[in-house]
Amino acid sequence: MLHMQESRPDVLVHVGENLRRLRRSAGQSQAALAAAAGVSRRTIINLEAGESNISLSGLDKLADALGATFVDLVAPPTAPSNRIDATTWRGGHPESRAVLLGSAPARNEAQLWTWSLAPGDRYDGEPDPDGWHEMVYVTRGHLLIERDEGPVHVAEGDYAIYSSAQHYAYVNSAEITTTFVRNVIS
Repeated sequence: MLHMQESRPDVLVHVGENLRRLRRSAGQSQAALAAAAGVSRRTIINLEAGESNISLSGLDKLADALGATFVDLVAPPTAPSNRIDATTWRGGHPESRAVLLGSAPARNEAQLWTWSLAPGDRYDGEPDPDGWHEMVYVTRGHLLIERDEGPVHVAEGDYAIYSSAQHYAYVNSAEITTTFVRNVIS
């Protein structure tokens, strides 16, 4: 659930603005969207006002009914899809939260990998087919991703999202083993 705090989380503002914009663009009334998504009209009204709680699956239903994506609903309108950084859920404890870091288009499958590179080691990758992407999140150390479109330095706790339809390499020039999570999206 998206929970209200003493001050509104930015994601509720974005959901409200995005929902209204997408609904109007689709030519749907609040009642028609509510019926198509299986939620109450009151929920739509409250969401558009930035004053409602809704589950993440409820947002998926709304996005589907609008012919949009979850990211279309929750991301700041000016955020690039590879760097969204939107808190989409908060729990009862201040340390409990879910942050949508980024998104990449997918057609076939997504793979989840864990990697480790010892100091001085590297992996040289071949270009994937057009439309493939990678999402890399460094859990320890520092990773240099050499790519045709330019290098990316990814520090511990940071991430990169990029097209893997290019030559790329993972390089650990640190003095400790670097670990990271890698998603391959095709």
